Amino acid sequence: MKYQLVFTDIDGTLLNKDRELSELTIAEVKRISPIPFVLISSRMPKGMRHLQHQFENITTPLIAYNGGLVLDGDKILHSKVIDNSVLEATINKCVNTNIHLSLFYADEWYVQSMDYWAKREENNTKVTPTIKSHFEVLNDWKTEGKGAHKIMCMGDANEIDVLYKTLESEFSDEIMLYRSKETYIEISHKSISKKTAIEVLLSSIYTHLSMENIIAFGDNYNDIEMLKAVGLGVAVANANNEVLKAAKKVTDTNKNDGVAKFLQQLF
Repeated sequence: MKYQLVFTDIDGTLLNKDRELSELTIAEVKRISPIPFVLISSRMPKGMRHLQHQFENITTPLIAYNGGLVLDGDKILHSKVIDNSVLEATINKCVNTNIHLSLFYADEWYVQSMDYWAKREENNTKVTPTIKSHFEVLNDWKTEGKGAHKIMCMGDANEIDVLYKTLESEFSDEIMLYRSKETYIEISHKSISKKTAIEVLLSSIYTHLSMENIIAFGDNYNDIEMLKAVGLGVAVANANNEVLKAAKKVTDTNKNDGVAKFLQQLF
């Protein structure tokens, strides 16, 4: 069989309208086992593991933070964080605004308060953040030799727009800015992507396979490079137009079990 490895984005791709796994999706992932079914997302690992448990698929690697952290169980295969100088500048630029900042490292998630944005993200990912001042987190990370795998900025679209343009002009050589919605900016290290993370797994675990043996599912701009690189890139019907153009196939929407239906047809 040509296709022996499956990668899928989570939000907007795999989960239904309630941001849950449908019974059909769980059943299909179990049915195609032992084909590895790898979750690849901008989420933190803790926001993905409960989905693996529903699949009964906890031994499969995880790709978190859009490729910033690649895990095989407790083993770190790849990790790339944002330089703390960029983090410090981002914090300072948000001080006199209403922008919410979420700071992520591995399974650590820090917010300054449980505001509207923190509660919304908690509801979406089933993870509760730690409340701590941004500057305290920054100082701790400097001392501990850590940095942010992801910075998430959420707020008023106009303030987000100004922040995006400022960060892009100052740090475009160091960070990648991804605007999944007009009220969101997700920031990661410039060198990582979902494609580079897949390459890590091909070189370390699935060494007998190549990109041609892979199916990948996605819906948003950060999935385009991955969908183009693999043997069969599949977009859900609710994907952005650029994603639909980049994909080799299109399945039903995430709300209508598009990933599960495609797996049913293919296997």
